[in-house]
Amino acid sequence: MNPSHLNPSSSLKSRFTTRFLRALTKINAQKPISSSPREIFQRYRRIKVAADKSMAYSVRSRRTWSRAMVWKLRSRSCRRKLACSGLRRSSSSSSVKTCPIMKKTCHAKENKTTTGDEHEDCEFVREADELREIVPGGEAMDLCNLLDETAHYIKCLTTQVQVMRNIVDFYNLSE
Repeated sequence: MNPSHLNPSSSLKSRFTTRFLRALTKINAQKPISSSPREIFQRYRRIKVAADKSMAYSVRSRRTWSRAMVWKLRSRSCRRKLACSGLRRSSSSSSVKTCPIMKKTCHAKENKTTTGDEHEDCEFVREADELREIVPGGEAMDLCNLLDETAHYIKCLTTQVQVMRNIVDFYNLSE
């Protein structure tokens, strides 16, 4: 019997660990560590992107948040390549069009007294909008899917933290 069937998160954890360690190996092989603040920040960003990318690819395209994260990372990479090659277009001639996403908002009329239920509904909508900003791809989700994706995203972030802690503990023991 395959142990990953007993604990489905173990396969996610192993896929993430494999991808993340491979990415860390590439980062470490690039050049020696410098102590300048700029180099430290660039290294931090590379590790953060490696962690996000590893998690998104480990989940594969089964989840909306992972697809949104992969798209964001790919588009950021394409923009960086265009900027480095000097081919970056001006914002007015860009062929990529962005559409503003409509969000639900609550406006209480100034002369109207709001009931407790209306205030709670308004607060709930604000909290849902805040959640939409945190979860990758959440802007386009209805509330039910948003809550489901949020639960899975939290589970994956927890896995990411566990793996990173294990890596740090391993290297602290080897010193």
